[in-house]
Amino acid sequence: MTNPVTNPVAVEVLRDGRVESFHRGSVAVCDVQGVVRLARGDVESPIFPRSALKPIQALPLLETGAAEAFAVSDAELALACASHNGEALHADVVNRWLSRLDLSEQALACGAHWSLSESVARTMAEKGDRPSDIHNNCSGKHAGMLTTARHLGGDVEGYEIADHPVQIKVRDAISEMSDYDLSVAGAAIDGCSVPAYAIPLAGLARAFARLSQPHGTQAVRAESCRRLVSAMASNPFMVAGTGRYCTNVIETGKGRLLVKTGAEGVMAATLPELGVGVAVKIDDGARRAAEVTMAAVLLEIGGLPEESRNCLRNYTTAPLRNWRGQVVGAIRVASGFPS
Repeated sequence: MTNPVTNPVAVEVLRDGRVESFHRGSVAVCDVQGVVRLARGDVESPIFPRSALKPIQALPLLETGAAEAFAVSDAELALACASHNGEALHADVVNRWLSRLDLSEQALACGAHWSLSESVARTMAEKGDRPSDIHNNCSGKHAGMLTTARHLGGDVEGYEIADHPVQIKVRDAISEMSDYDLSVAGAAIDGCSVPAYAIPLAGLARAFARLSQPHGTQAVRAESCRRLVSAMASNPFMVAGTGRYCTNVIETGKGRLLVKTGAEGVMAATLPELGVGVAVKIDDGARRAAEVTMAAVLLEIGGLPEESRNCLRNYTTAPLRNWRGQVVGAIRVASGFPS
């Protein structure tokens, strides 16, 4: 895993103009040929990308023909790549999707948790509602995996286990897109119960570069990559939800930028027009630092519409407020990082 001692300071937290704390991290930028164009910190030691891998995990849904067989919409494809808030629209789409599979939420193996959005969770609690597996931020990914299992004709039960045919296809897709052999690697278990594989940060960036410009890959994979990228770009709300980083950045990127967050300070992005993939890992797992770092890297790469640049600038130096709403400091990218 990444050694926090060797990685540079990526983000600083200031109070009254003085650095109160900081976050170390690493960044990798790769092109479609898999060449590392920028490396800051350790980008070769395996890390767990967690939910940042969801677009890659969704490839078998398309490549097996399952999406076509069950008329999976672009909104549902975006949800299969999502870490969503569990808002009403997210839950409704998952429910209708499961209904087409003749399944209920009991088929989901992801578990229940409160919304990633504090306001959504508070509203549910005030109404006396309790979260179910449908509200899990990974329920769209699991609906996609259940769709693939249905199409393959195997057992739906146990679809989340590493040796299930669905998970073997997911593992192979991750391995091929990242150029990292997982065939002999043992799988950990993710928060939503599916296998979690560790790959180098450079491998994650490589996979996202190829997701955006899948030239040189087999026709089925190339078309699957294009459709997933298009689905996410066209349905930014489904990828995350109200007020979320991924939704805001994708929405302003107008198809020229996709970002996907992962747990424990991981984030990945792709710029389809440039054929570039970006991956960030913050050593202490802080999401706020991953958001700042990714925004800074994307601004340095350039080639984005003004609306997108303005959105990203709001993240590179974000105000730090106290409980009364007073601005008492800031969270900013560290000087000289990532250049």
